[in-house]
Amino acid sequence: MFGQKQVSRSESAMTQTVVADAAAALTTVAPMPAAPVPARPAASEGGEALVRSDLFKLIRNGVFASMNASAAVGKTREQMKPGVEQLVLEVAERERLNITLAEQGQIVGELLNDMFGLGPIEPLLADETITDVLVNGPDQVYVERHGRLELTTCKFRDNTHVINVAQRIAAGVGRRVDESSPMVDARLADGSRVNVVLPPLAIHGASISIRKFSKRNITLHRMAQQGNMSQAMANVLKLASTCRLNIIVSGGTGSGKTTLLNALSHFIGLGERTITIEDAAELQLVQPHVVSLETRPENAEGLGAVAQRDLVRNALRMRPDRIILGETRGPEAFDVLQAMNTGHDGSMTTIHANTPRDGITRLESMVMMANGNLPLLSIRRQIASAVHLIVQIERMRDGMRRVTRITELVGMEGDVIITQDLFTFRYDASAYSEEVKGAYESAAVRPAFSARAAYYGLESALLEAMIP
Repeated sequence: MFGQKQVSRSESAMTQTVVADAAAALTTVAPMPAAPVPARPAASEGGEALVRSDLFKLIRNGVFASMNASAAVGKTREQMKPGVEQLVLEVAERERLNITLAEQGQIVGELLNDMFGLGPIEPLLADETITDVLVNGPDQVYVERHGRLELTTCKFRDNTHVINVAQRIAAGVGRRVDESSPMVDARLADGSRVNVVLPPLAIHGASISIRKFSKRNITLHRMAQQGNMSQAMANVLKLASTCRLNIIVSGGTGSGKTTLLNALSHFIGLGERTITIEDAAELQLVQPHVVSLETRPENAEGLGAVAQRDLVRNALRMRPDRIILGETRGPEAFDVLQAMNTGHDGSMTTIHANTPRDGITRLESMVMMANGNLPLLSIRRQIASAVHLIVQIERMRDGMRRVTRITELVGMEGDVIITQDLFTFRYDASAYSEEVKGAYESAAVRPAFSARAAYYGLESALLEAMIP
């Protein structure tokens, strides 16, 4: 049907998988001409529903039954589009279906989305106002827009359709998801993070959760302009990153930790070698010398898993200047602290915690998971000497992400880690409304890392940022 060109083996295999998924349960041999059905107007009352159900299903089955899957290998979406348009017209003519140009475009678009994209949610991924796409089975798709969840009209054909899309996502990064391995973390080509849970774990149908990668280059300056922090806070964080402080970004799920980590990474020197370690690679560093490492789950035999802790240990042998761990949530916390304490200044990570003090407690617990024999006092001394700054970020009830606290670890007093808040977001309880009101306040103190800033020639800039 279409001309064929030379492609790489992996690319050919992927394209063939995509087409095969889209044409699942349908023969690739051209069928016998179907018995004519009575002509029916497509643009009648409830025309859109008709296109999406009976008419679309009829044309889709006809197109995939007539399509030679092997001839589509190596084709791009744009290369396939004319052929798919021709097939749609042929099937409509054979079945005596009257379709308008708008309906033809709609059907062709959905067919191409099935073949090359993620089916009905493909338009949602193209919408830059959407930050999360949440699929709860075939009939329920939510999106997060401006911090609020909304139910969309998008639907999959059935649960098999959702599973096919999920398996295509996993295959794209060399992972598998099926009944024997029903959970997976993956990513899309643009860096968006994906989590998939299949039945029987997901009772009401396959679940796909997509955290979209922002196409906008989010910087500390832009975050200050948007009200996510004050300009003084942005200046101090910029200086902290430039002075190679070890920074932990703390916050809840969906609070913007990774976005803030990306913004902080902009101030890493161009001559520094940076190693990033993540479960699903989503950090987008702009420096030229970056090595990105990604964990690997176990195979069907339960072997071959590579955990974050293994990658952190290996990263120490790769001559890193900085190590950036996407998220610390287990025994790797011990190795991260060791790295921070052995000359890898400027390392960064994120942690799930509600306050900086809670973050310290979580770090203690995770280190004990790795080394239960270590006394608590020893763990606290390691934390106090390794971590310089904890940045707390929160998604508030109005959907806005705000940096609520920048806390500095200044040392130990007895067996307690001493901290001081450099900046705090003060909520104005007297002005309750849909939009959260408040102000960013500076403690107007001399940071403990001012001596380090002086070493980099930035002490005066730091004090200027701290004193309003």
